[in-house]
Amino acid sequence: MQGFTLIEMMIVVAVIAILATIAYPSYMEYVRQSRRADATVSLLELAQYMERYYTGNGRYTDVNGEYPDLPFDESPRDGSDKYYDIALNEVPSATSYTLSAVPKNAQENDDCGTLTLNHLGIKGAEGDADDCWKQ
Repeated sequence: MQGFTLIEMMIVVAVIAILATIAYPSYMEYVRQSRRADATVSLLELAQYMERYYTGNGRYTDVNGEYPDLPFDESPRDGSDKYYDIALNEVPSATSYTLSAVPKNAQENDDCGTLTLNHLGIKGAEGDADDCWKQ
């Protein structure tokens, strides 16, 4: 009856360890990209909300000069784990706005950092905006 030697078993363990070392960072980058994609979708959805508000009121702010309350302020909208805080720029303007998604929790180490979208549809990021916004 033949079995495995200790050397053969150690080689198998070493190969598995090497594969895991290569695969895990790639997997984590994929997870970060999917969370970022959800945040970009949220920003686009909120931009549509602001445009509908503008269409109905002729301005992005209310009569008191304040932005309307956003329907949600975290991404993803569902689930208990949140990875981005979403907000409008701090200085209200009747003719413009900038939405921002600030990473938090496990997403804080994302290379793209804060994602932005303004009333002109200009997309920005602390990292390379083209790479950060592609889905």
